Amino acid sequence: MQEELLLQLRQISAEEQAILGGQTEVEKSIYTRRREFVIDPKQMLQKGKLMDIRLHTRFIHFPRHSHDYIEMIYMCSGSTVHIINGAERVALKKGDLLFLNQHAVHEIEPAGELDLAVNFIILPEFFDKAFEMIEEENVIRDFIVGSLRRQSGSADFIYFRVADLLPVQNLIENMIWSLVHRQSNVRNINQTTMGLLLLTLTNYTQRIEGQNATQYEKERMLMVLRYIEEHYKNGSLMELAKQMNQSVTGLSRLIKQQCGRNFQQLMQQKRFHQASFLLRTTTLTVEEILTAVGYDNSSYFYRVFREKYGVTPRQYRKKCAKSTKICMSSTIEE
Repeated sequence: MQEELLLQLRQISAEEQAILGGQTEVEKSIYTRRREFVIDPKQMLQKGKLMDIRLHTRFIHFPRHSHDYIEMIYMCSGSTVHIINGAERVALKKGDLLFLNQHAVHEIEPAGELDLAVNFIILPEFFDKAFEMIEEENVIRDFIVGSLRRQSGSADFIYFRVADLLPVQNLIENMIWSLVHRQSNVRNINQTTMGLLLLTLTNYTQRIEGQNATQYEKERMLMVLRYIEEHYKNGSLMELAKQMNQSVTGLSRLIKQQCGRNFQQLMQQKRFHQASFLLRTTTLTVEEILTAVGYDNSSYFYRVFREKYGVTPRQYRKKCAKSTKICMSSTIEE
């Protein structure tokens, strides 16, 4: 990270000055007015903002709390130890990235002066534009989004070891820089940057780390989704189970448990998303698209496509083309 930016982040805050002066507990009124320690975004964000950052409070144990927002923690230098849901212990090192959903219970062991962790305070709607940037058919994205938004359970956090991935590091530093310097158009810039960050992270799901059984299952599920992304045309559950050294029955149970759908349903979802993408963006015939996405039964494809989209593939293409022309015409007039 740029040294000038690090120097700005190292500055001792008023809260930290009080702690160094002898205060022995975190001043909870800074974070919430509730009896329970639930950090309130209304006290962390200026009115109208969807995202901001603050440096993690150093020199003191930060007690158990939860958040009314999604938190993304990036380790700029040093290290911090996070305890999630009273059991899961995550040691973040320089360059690591931790996402916490709105239901995670979180505490942090004392950090030293050079242990700089930046907390991104993010309202869920901030991600809306970012998710639009990622192709609709990316089931890995859907899984990550679901992990961040679901109710408390096995997917309260996602932990990426990405210190050696320069694209990830640059994207995060760009967001921090724009927020520290209060750059113009900061929301649009950072929503776009977040989209690029999530898109990049979907290519590195092998960097997700975890220690308990539920985290292990999450990692296995991401392997399944990666396989579907890459083999939706002719992949099979049997081939995947062999690759993962797992029984077909056990893998099928895991998929159903984690996604609420079976392997074939996920494959079909990917194929139809890909077919709709090709209808919108290419001049391939419907028959050529059928072959491209792995369907040899055209009558089945037409029937299910109509059930899903309410129109035939050709009508869908015409409708999308008409919408694009209207949008282009509006842009030219402006």
